[in-house]
Amino acid sequence: MTERNDRPSVTVIGMGNMGSAVARAYLERGYRTTVWNRTADKAEALADAGAVVASTAAKAVAASPLTILSLLDNTAVEDVLESVGQAAAGHTLVSLTSGSPAQARANQTWAIERGAAYVDGKIMGDPPDVGTPKVSLAFSGDRDAFETAEPALRELGTVLYHGPDAGFAAVEFNAQVAMGYEFLIGFLHTLNLVDREGMDLEAFTGRLAGSLNGYAGLLQMMTGAIKSGTYGPDLGSLDVQAALMDDLIGHRESTGVEAVRMREVKSLMDRRIAQGHGDQGFSSMYELLRP
Repeated sequence: MTERNDRPSVTVIGMGNMGSAVARAYLERGYRTTVWNRTADKAEALADAGAVVASTAAKAVAASPLTILSLLDNTAVEDVLESVGQAAAGHTLVSLTSGSPAQARANQTWAIERGAAYVDGKIMGDPPDVGTPKVSLAFSGDRDAFETAEPALRELGTVLYHGPDAGFAAVEFNAQVAMGYEFLIGFLHTLNLVDREGMDLEAFTGRLAGSLNGYAGLLQMMTGAIKSGTYGPDLGSLDVQAALMDDLIGHRESTGVEAVRMREVKSLMDRRIAQGHGDQGFSSMYELLRP
């Protein structure tokens, strides 16, 4: 790296796998990169790559207009912010740490009270892919600060800004990840059912993967119905679906496979039918889930 005073400057706090990958991405792109980690030897490992190692978190923040926080959890973020204190004034803090929407909003309030700007971010991808389009990043919070930091943030991957509410990036991330877990645990239970019946798991999975292609359009249609409040028989009327659910539950119970989710669906269907909406489709059950 050549030493030029006009190079963009960034600080990265937290030298775990993801934080180290973020710092290395900036170093490779010619940024003057300052790093800090509670365990100093992890930060020193970046010195050979050209990073400046700060002695304290406050000095690290003061070294650059933009600081990226990549820590284990929001408790660690709070600890770092407390140690930084008024040194944050006039700087932009971007957290790439997992946490709740409420925590993100609290961090934003902390920053505002100290004259700093706060942008909450969530990163979806693996450390080796940081700096490539394989990594997606959701951001929300101070709009002006985001727009100023956006060129540097785009060095890390594909970026999407969700608005000035600092909690929205966490909503997006938590919802995306939770949906993945909901699907995958259902997949494992379904494989258990198929396996117990003696069918070939790999062949079944191949057929299922093909079936999933049709769900993208269905999801959009269901969301449109929920927004409009007009519910057609998307997967068929609930009157018909409820009878099918009895078969699905009975099949699982006969093989000893968990049926909690199937029973939940059947319970919602029965409640919606009892309300006089048996002619409507699956999406109409959202009315029972509204706050």
